[in-house]
Amino acid sequence: MVQHVEQNLQLMTKRAVKAENSATKLKQENALLQVQLKNYKTENEALRSGQSASLAVVKQNADVALQNLLTVITNSRSSIKQLVSGAESLQLVADLLKSIDRISEISEDGQ
Repeated sequence: MVQHVEQNLQLMTKRAVKAENSATKLKQENALLQVQLKNYKTENEALRSGQSASLAVVKQNADVALQNLLTVITNSRSSIKQLVSGAESLQLVADLLKSIDRISEISEDGQ
C-alpha cells in the first residue's frame, strides 16, 4: 500500500513539475508578447506623427499581438489549474501518509 502511495506521489510530483515548467514557459512567452505589444504601440504612436507604416499594418500587428496574448492567457490558466490540481493531489497523499502513521501507532498501542 505504501509503495503504491509512493508511486502515486512520484507521478503527481512529475505532473506538478511539468505544470510548473509549462507555467514558466508561458510566463516567458507572455513577457515576450508584452514587449511586442509595447513595440506595436510605439509604432502606432509613430504612425500618428507620420513617421511609420500605415495604420492598417499597425492595427494588424496589434491584433496579432492581442491574439497571442489571449492564447497565452488561456494556456496559463490551464497550466495553473493543473498545478493546483497536482498540489491538491500531493496534499491528499501527504494526508494519507499521515493517517498510515496514526494507524501503525494505534496498532502498536493495542498490542
